[in-house]
Amino acid sequence: MLFCTSAFSQSAQEKGLAIAKEQKSRDEGWSDSVAETSMILRNRQGDETERKMRVKSLEVIDDGDKGLTIFDQPLDVKGTAFLNFSHPLEPDDQWMFLPKLKKVKRIQSKNKSGPFMGSEFAFEDMSSFEIEKFKFTYLRDEQYQGMDCYVVEQVPLEEDSGYSKNITWVDKEHYRVFKSEYYDRKGSLLKVLTMHDYQLFLDKFWRPMELRMDNRQNGKSTDLITHSLEFKTGLSENDFDKDSLMRAR
Repeated sequence: MLFCTSAFSQSAQEKGLAIAKEQKSRDEGWSDSVAETSMILRNRQGDETERKMRVKSLEVIDDGDKGLTIFDQPLDVKGTAFLNFSHPLEPDDQWMFLPKLKKVKRIQSKNKSGPFMGSEFAFEDMSSFEIEKFKFTYLRDEQYQGMDCYVVEQVPLEEDSGYSKNITWVDKEHYRVFKSEYYDRKGSLLKVLTMHDYQLFLDKFWRPMELRMDNRQNGKSTDLITHSLEFKTGLSENDFDKDSLMRAR
């Protein structure tokens, strides 16, 4: 059972936190992964631009996860690399390697609400899910696409976040997020993220093969489509340092 006390004796905050903890605990032990991914940028008129990239991830015990994204196509972004160290209690560390300038640029905390590589995903969206970064409130039970879901409000605790809150739909059976609404600092709906085509890996870890971020304020959208995904490939901390940005190919 998720809840050790009855639903009637739990506050909305306690239940929201319990849901988040169960969601996190079900995704422990994956070690590392490597993915081949496409990013589809779509403007208000529906015109599309595709970028191809590799995404390497490392699970870190007692800290946030690490990620390295390397852009391979098209030529104007080839060799660009992004390194992210997530942290539960402190601001994330993020760097970009820009091949045209041959330099590594650190992303300042105040800029993490900005667009990641011109997409509708922000730099802060590229971090791993860390419970300590949010205040949770259970809102209600609701069906989403035929699934019974918990609807949970997450309020970012980091002052430089571009969001005042997000509202997520988490399915009760596997604790997968299928939808998340992001609200700007003024409290208006900014973006809606939907996750599609969940697949099960290693008999335990669910991953969506397609993510779509729709910006409700500017009419643009970005898709992240995973073509292949492999776990436990033997990556280590040495594959995720600032030097790895320079040699990412």
